[in-house]
Amino acid sequence: MPRAMLTGNYAAGKTLALAGEANRNARGCVSGAYPITPQTEIIEVLRAHEFVKGRVVPVESEHSAMGVCIGGSLGGARSFTASSSNGLAYMNENVFAAGYYRLPIVMVAVNRTLGPPWNIWVDQGDSLSLRDAPWIQFYVESHQEVVDTILMAFRVAEDERVLLPVMVAMDGFVVSHTLMGVELPEQEQVDRYLPACHVPHRLRFDHPATVGGLAWPRETERHRKDIQESMERVPAVLTEALDAFEQVFGRRPKGPLTAEHTEDAEVVLVACNTMARTLRNVVRERRERGEKIGMIAHKLFRPFPRELVRQAIGSARKVGVLDRNHSPGSGGIFWQEYATSLQGRDLLVQDYLVGLGGGDVTPQYIHEVIDDLLARKHAGEPVWEEVTA
Repeated sequence: MPRAMLTGNYAAGKTLALAGEANRNARGCVSGAYPITPQTEIIEVLRAHEFVKGRVVPVESEHSAMGVCIGGSLGGARSFTASSSNGLAYMNENVFAAGYYRLPIVMVAVNRTLGPPWNIWVDQGDSLSLRDAPWIQFYVESHQEVVDTILMAFRVAEDERVLLPVMVAMDGFVVSHTLMGVELPEQEQVDRYLPACHVPHRLRFDHPATVGGLAWPRETERHRKDIQESMERVPAVLTEALDAFEQVFGRRPKGPLTAEHTEDAEVVLVACNTMARTLRNVVRERRERGEKIGMIAHKLFRPFPRELVRQAIGSARKVGVLDRNHSPGSGGIFWQEYATSLQGRDLLVQDYLVGLGGGDVTPQYIHEVIDDLLARKHAGEPVWEEVTA
C-alpha cells in the first residue's frame, strides 16, 4: 500500500470511494452528500471520484442525505455518507429508519460540538446522542484507524448475520484536518477484501413489496429482539473481518478495545479517540516512575463489549473514565457503560468530564486525574475539568 501524508477527511473520503468502487460488478454504490464543518472535505473527495457504477447525490439537507442512502441501499447498492454535529441531529429520524430497515449503510461521523451556542470543535455529544439507534459505533484515534475501520465497517455491516449500519467516528479538526502518514489501500486490495454487497431484502421489480408498513406490538418486539441478536453477533463477525484484513493487507488493525499495562495495574484509565494517544504517553511516564497504572483505548461503543471490559480491567481496584461528552443530569456516557459493565465488583469507577466543546486534554491534566484517582477512597459525582473562560 502506498504511504502518503493525508488529512483524516481525505483519507476517509478516498476509502469510502474505494469501497464504493469495489461494488462495481454488483449493484454499484450510492452516496447522499451534504457538507457541514468539519466533514466537508469528505464530501468533496467523494464528489470528485469518477465511479464506474455509482453516484454521489448532492441534496439540500442531512436528512435527505441519509434518505438517499436508504433508497440506494434498498435498491441493493453499497451506500455511505458523512456528517457532523447538528447535521447528525437533523438526520436523526432517518438514522433510526436506516437501522430499523436493517440497511448496511456506513457513515463517517466527524465529531463536533452540538449547538447552540455554536461551536465547531470536537465533542462526542453528536454521535453519542444516537447511542440508542440500531447502529454499530466505532471511535478511532488515528488517520490509519479511520481507513482501516471504514473498510471493516462495510465488511461487518454487509454480513448477513449482522445487516446493520455502521458509524465510524473521528475527532473533528484533531484528525479531520491534520496531516499524518497513512497507508491507503490499492483498489485491487479493497476488491479482494470486500465481497459484493448483497442486501437480501432489497426491493425488486419481480417481487413487489412494501417497506415500513404498520407493525403490531408483537411484531415490533420480535423486530427489536432480532436487532439485539444481530448486535450480539457483531464481535464474532468483527474478528473474522480482522482476520481477513490481515490476510489481504498484511497487518492487523486494533479490535474492540486495547488494554495496555493492565496485567498488574492497580489503577486503569479509559479513553477513546485522540485522547487515548495523550493518555498513552502519560501512562508510559507513570510506569517509568514505578507506578502500576494501566489504560484501555476503547474503540467499539455499540455493541458495548462488556465481557472484554471486565477482562481488560483485570485486578485493578480503581477505574477512571475520560469522557469528552456529557449526558445532562447523569454524567459521561462511556462512564455509564463502564459502571454498568463492572457492577457487582468491588471497584471504584470515577467519571472525569474533559475536553468538552473541543478543549485541550493535556498531559498535565491527565496527571491530575491520576493523582485524584489514586487519592480517592470512594467514587463521587462526575468531576469537571476546571477551565477559565
